[in-house]
Amino acid sequence: MTKIVLASSSTYRQALLNKLGLKFKAVSPGVVETSHVDESPESQALRLAKEKAQAVAPGFPDSLIIGSDQVAALNGKQLVKPMTRDKAIRQLRESSGRCVAFYTAVGVLNAATGEMKTDIDRCAVYFRTLSDQEIERYVDRERPFDCAGGFKSEGLGIVLFEKFEGEDPNALIGLPLIRLARLLASFGVEVI
Repeated sequence: MTKIVLASSSTYRQALLNKLGLKFKAVSPGVVETSHVDESPESQALRLAKEKAQAVAPGFPDSLIIGSDQVAALNGKQLVKPMTRDKAIRQLRESSGRCVAFYTAVGVLNAATGEMKTDIDRCAVYFRTLSDQEIERYVDRERPFDCAGGFKSEGLGIVLFEKFEGEDPNALIGLPLIRLARLLASFGVEVI
């Protein structure tokens, strides 16, 4: 049986990977998630997904390593994890009545051979026009400080949306399971 390692300390990604019913080990990759000058959100997500997988590979030379990263952008400006109440409120005010693009990349690295395969999910979240009271109540109730864009779509954050356009709602949470299952199958790992 192929050993699988998730290069992530994210509890959200771990919960998503658990949905596939595969045994895996989660390891923090220790990669600094910064953007490069003139790097597109899509390119950044792909680069970081690869870097995360490569960072943990030396410790697991006989494993398939999964790396993933997500970048959110509003009118080309990257939205980061707000980390504080005030920043979460500010991000949601900026997103109110607008469309935010999410790029969620996934990479699978065969540590034994060095072969890496990647894919990326693109989705668009259209926010309702939100009042300051709605935003503050939401942030105080769900405390989405560690989530890109300042909301949790798997929780109460879904009511902030007017609509969602994308192939895989799991990608919005942080791991595109449809694309990941295809990548794993290409390495001989069948989920079902």
